[in-house]
Amino acid sequence: VGSEMCIRDRNKSIKYLALGLSAFIIGMSVNNYAISNVPSKIAVVDVQKVVASSAQVKALKADREAKIKDLTTFVSNARAAVKKETNADKKKALEAKYNKELNAKRDAIQKDYAKKLAEVDKNISAVIAQKAKAASYDMVIAKGVVLYGGSDITAEVAKSVK
Repeated sequence: VGSEMCIRDRNKSIKYLALGLSAFIIGMSVNNYAISNVPSKIAVVDVQKVVASSAQVKALKADREAKIKDLTTFVSNARAAVKKETNADKKKALEAKYNKELNAKRDAIQKDYAKKLAEVDKNISAVIAQKAKAASYDMVIAKGVVLYGGSDITAEVAKSVK
């Protein structure tokens, strides 16, 4: 009985060894396949530079600054109105009303900005993809990630994004 258990344990060990060896061989095969299919034509893009030179982004920032200026004026007017109120209960109600309006306006500005920014990001990504396909690049990588190599298409993308 003791020798049967020893044989079973030995068979289990052999099965696990074979399974592990098979997994190792498959892993190496996949690794070699992945290495052999590395793209040969790679482009890099300085996305920050493209965004900074974009007329869309500049207009979006100017619009947001104007809205924030309007919001600042609203806050100043609200503070003046609250300061003029002498009745404590009415003052609290007025503060609550203005805080509610302020939060609603601020949220609307942030939501609008995020929506427009997402559109700009989508547009920039589409231009990058278009330029990469037109020049037959296999891959486009952010310039900040690449230490060496790759064709820089930043100027082409920036020109098209404007």
